[in-house]
Amino acid sequence: MRTLLLLASVAALAAPATAQQRGPFVIAETGRGFGTIGEAVEAVGDGTATILIAPGTYRQCAVQNAGRITFKATVPGKAIFEHEICEDKAALVLDGRGSVVDGIVFRGYEVNDGNGAGIRIETGDLTVTNSMFLDSQEGILGGGDGVPRITIDRSTFAGLGQCETENCSHSVYLQVDGPVTVTRTRFERGTGGHYLKLRARQVQITGNSFDDSRGSKTNYMIDLSEGGGGLIANNTFVQGRNKENHSGLIVVAAEEKTYSSAGLRVENNTATLAPGAPTDPAFVADLSGQQIHLSGNKLGPGIRAFERR
Repeated sequence: MRTLLLLASVAALAAPATAQQRGPFVIAETGRGFGTIGEAVEAVGDGTATILIAPGTYRQCAVQNAGRITFKATVPGKAIFEHEICEDKAALVLDGRGSVVDGIVFRGYEVNDGNGAGIRIETGDLTVTNSMFLDSQEGILGGGDGVPRITIDRSTFAGLGQCETENCSHSVYLQVDGPVTVTRTRFERGTGGHYLKLRARQVQITGNSFDDSRGSKTNYMIDLSEGGGGLIANNTFVQGRNKENHSGLIVVAAEEKTYSSAGLRVENNTATLAPGAPTDPAFVADLSGQQIHLSGNKLGPGIRAFERR
């Protein structure tokens, strides 16, 4: 009997230790678990793997320096990262060969330069799906020559942006020489800057909602800062009353004319003004001087279809 009791005690002690060893961050391909997201990323190295993230609220961050990693919540919307920032940049600093972020919530990021973000993308392609970016200075930031393409789908960006520091931050701010695709995504309750600021050669922005009715100190809904071609279609826009700049909802080549805007299509969108919003903004304001095609857009009272500046 004494031996049985001893064995039972050992088993009881061993069970929590085994569970703890497994951890909330599990590499799907090997079943190996880790206590922190950083340890899991380091274990992947230059390989290709999916890190499964258990439900929970984590004050952790990670830097991906190599490999192709999918960061996937086992229960979408229940894996929440907040506050903790790596390299004074973001919760996830992505500098590998490619990354996917699926079902994760990022909230509450702030740094001194005003660019605290959920994700900082530095190299590799990036796909973000079914994720949320909340109440931070920035949602997703980054890009450059090493980023071939970015896709954002079925995600939410709310309570983001600021112009209190020297440089404004935005809900999404990306510089990509390749295509940027944003689909079925919601932008709302901005707190400064633009909702979607892109420096990209080609864009596809379709089926999204831009709801500025509770925004504060915001600027453009879509800012194609250096021009760019592609398609902006089947989106819904509501321009709010508390604007820093209400002159345009979609603005093309406001800063440079790096990319050709010839043939950019803006089609079948719906745009209205929230109660009390300043009237007479341009739905599309163009500074590229090139031919932009507008068709099928439904504009509420007080919105002009087009302006060439």
